[in-house]
Amino acid sequence: MIYHCIRFTIKPGVPKETVDAIISGMSAQNADTATSLFGRDFGGDYEYGAVSLVADIETYEKMMNSPAHLAVDRMGLPLIERFASFDITDDLDPELGAKITAVHQRRFDANPDIVELVSNLAEYRGSAAPGKHAS
Repeated sequence: MIYHCIRFTIKPGVPKETVDAIISGMSAQNADTATSLFGRDFGGDYEYGAVSLVADIETYEKMMNSPAHLAVDRMGLPLIERFASFDITDDLDPELGAKITAVHQRRFDANPDIVELVSNLAEYRGSAAPGKHAS
């Protein structure tokens, strides 16, 4: 199992109705591939967070590249100030970190507009950061 986790903070001045619509869209984006929870983040430096549970690396790649996921990224990333992602797994494959990195690299290679959106964030780090390697 892979738990893909994200945490983010919305830019100041974004209307609550817009934030609510993005959170609602995030809740629906992984319906075919993952069990997900999206909502407010407590106990840290971020306002919102999400955890998506997928069975394996193939399902992870399907989730990350689904049209619904990409649409939410295109809609939501311009509203985000700070973003972090990380992955937790019970998979014993010593190459899984490299496989996760490769999924994100293929995703960025296929969607340069997403890379541009990510590059415009004040802070973007973690397993999904362009040019970074999962550990």
